[in-house]
Amino acid sequence: MSDQNQWQNAAWGAPQEGAPSSGGPSAGQGPAAPAQPAASQPAAPGAAPRATSQPQANPYGYGAPQPRPSYAGQPQGAYAAQAQAQPAAAYAVPAQSAPAQQPKRRGWIVGLAAVLTVLILGVATIGSCTSVFTSSMGAFSYESPSWADTVTGDTVGIINISGTIQYDGTTSSPEGLKSQLDAAEQNPHIKAVVLRVNSGGGVATAGEEMSTYIRDFSKPVVVSSASINASAAYMISSQADYIFTDKTTSIGSIGVIMSVTDLSGLYEKLGISVENITSADAKDSGAGNRPLTEEERAWYQDQVDQINEVFINFVAEGRDMPVEDVRALATGLTFTGMDAVENGLADELGTLEAAVAKACELAGIADADTVYLQSSTSDLSRLLDIMGTEDSLDVSGTLKELENRVGLE
Repeated sequence: MSDQNQWQNAAWGAPQEGAPSSGGPSAGQGPAAPAQPAASQPAAPGAAPRATSQPQANPYGYGAPQPRPSYAGQPQGAYAAQAQAQPAAAYAVPAQSAPAQQPKRRGWIVGLAAVLTVLILGVATIGSCTSVFTSSMGAFSYESPSWADTVTGDTVGIINISGTIQYDGTTSSPEGLKSQLDAAEQNPHIKAVVLRVNSGGGVATAGEEMSTYIRDFSKPVVVSSASINASAAYMISSQADYIFTDKTTSIGSIGVIMSVTDLSGLYEKLGISVENITSADAKDSGAGNRPLTEEERAWYQDQVDQINEVFINFVAEGRDMPVEDVRALATGLTFTGMDAVENGLADELGTLEAAVAKACELAGIADADTVYLQSSTSDLSRLLDIMGTEDSLDVSGTLKELENRVGLE
């Protein structure tokens, strides 16, 4: 196991899980027979009615492929052969026997969107794979923020830090947060920033970098804590000028965890044998197929202790508290918002609106507009969003915009 992968286990707080959805398979239609004028003779006995061009109701839900029409129970190939052997008039159906048309539905629009999604994503992958599909390696390219042109007067920028602190390009990552802070720094209308935090922590190094960016930001920063503001998220918050929390917020959890899983007992029961070829005895420590040695356990404990000291010192500096006072609170446990105000980890009980008002006060302005500072929505998320809409104007407009962005003709 590489050293880089090993240190993914060191994190301030357990990652939170999210499950993105995907979907939108498409289905094609079989080739249609050329249109023929209806003959005067009646339809051939047992012939099935033709499928109409009217969109049919989709019993499988929006975005699901619709089944092919059945031609008297025959496979498509058999139907095609029969169509060549018999006159087209034999398949004509008198108007009076045509099935009643179903009411118009908009399911076909979403089905079309699903097909175009696959096509557009294919082209987008070729043109921008480094910025979309290699996010875990930190290879991001940022556009000018979409909010920059909408800010005109005194404004407080709100940045969401939500979910796991990691390297994913969002504002819960060093790259995403810095891009918005840099833009806010350069925009004369942004007078202060409010961090709306709802995170249980994440990767230690990502939290350290984000804490540094907040500490070095020149304009006032106020934190509004939501349901949880813990571990790496709290380390970031500790660098703000003022911290608001709700009474029931879980806040704090100063501490570090490194998880090493030993699956050797399970492998033995399953009859699985794993042999590691390593350059050094400890290179396979934490690989999961053997327990740690006492020496290895002590080694990793020392590293966890070092990282914890970094955490404690960041909080002590940011909160202007003695190091020993912070160390006494570094139990790894969270506090309620009420207790956090008592022990000094937060300043005041209050909502997001209270945090905005405090930001105005620190910036020396009477009142201000607010704007959410965030990166432009990715093409992938935009396409996934429209899969759940029935509005034909929204679908066609969004697809046209994305078409222009990826350079399709």
